[in-house]
Amino acid sequence: MTITIIGIGLIGGSLAIALKENGFATYVIGVDARQENLDKAIRRRLIDEDADLNTGLQRADLIVLAVPVDAMRELLPEILDRIRDDQILIDVGSTKEALLTSIADHPNRSRLVATHPMAGTEYSGPEAAIPQLFTNKMCVIVDHDDSAEDALATVRRLYKSIPMKLSYLNRKQHDLHCAYVSHISHVASFALAITVLEKEKNEQRIFDLASSGFSSTVRLAKSSADMWTPIFRQNRDNVLDVLDEHIEQLSKFRSLLIKNDFDGFQERIERANEITRILGD
Repeated sequence: MTITIIGIGLIGGSLAIALKENGFATYVIGVDARQENLDKAIRRRLIDEDADLNTGLQRADLIVLAVPVDAMRELLPEILDRIRDDQILIDVGSTKEALLTSIADHPNRSRLVATHPMAGTEYSGPEAAIPQLFTNKMCVIVDHDDSAEDALATVRRLYKSIPMKLSYLNRKQHDLHCAYVSHISHVASFALAITVLEKEKNEQRIFDLASSGFSSTVRLAKSSADMWTPIFRQNRDNVLDVLDEHIEQLSKFRSLLIKNDFDGFQERIERANEITRILGD
């Protein structure tokens, strides 16, 4: 199967590695707005060749749209305008409601399978692509009833070949739950990094004293602004909702400290420990 990947970054590049290594893709064409990304992808053998958008679309059996979500909203209708009945299109965006609502009435909507492989790192670009990024992770297929059966079956096989676990949500549910388990984590990490940079002016001291706990907590603060600002823009209402709750929880910890109520602090920490029951050690 010839696969064209539009956007050769962490997600697109890592997907290319996985599908080439497991044999699902026999040939991978890369399309990207930046030629330097394509050159890097060629050198790393993430892709077999680079092409412009027209060529990449014409030659593909399956097309992967892996660009930032604002660019996705611009490109998706254009690609659907050109897609053939024997081609399949998937997106891998982190937000879905605005994207899918905008093309809900497109005559070729059924050739799209909306997906969100739930994996990533704080790094970006083709140099960040790694093998097994998606192995045994969860992939959400969104609004699957709007996709043609043959397209859906092929995309299921694609993700299971990696292998990934599959879950099914509608567009509203997807964006709501991603705000809870992914998007708020990034906001919190960005905020903590800024807090430390504001309070601790000695950069060497941060480097010397930062524990593994601090490093893991602010790891997401290294994430690309070009990728995450569009996500927050498109999922604004859900992120605001969970951010309000997060601020409320921080305020409760603050009040307990002001009151020297460490029994209350103990109770809240033990309440937080319940996440272990869900996520494990």
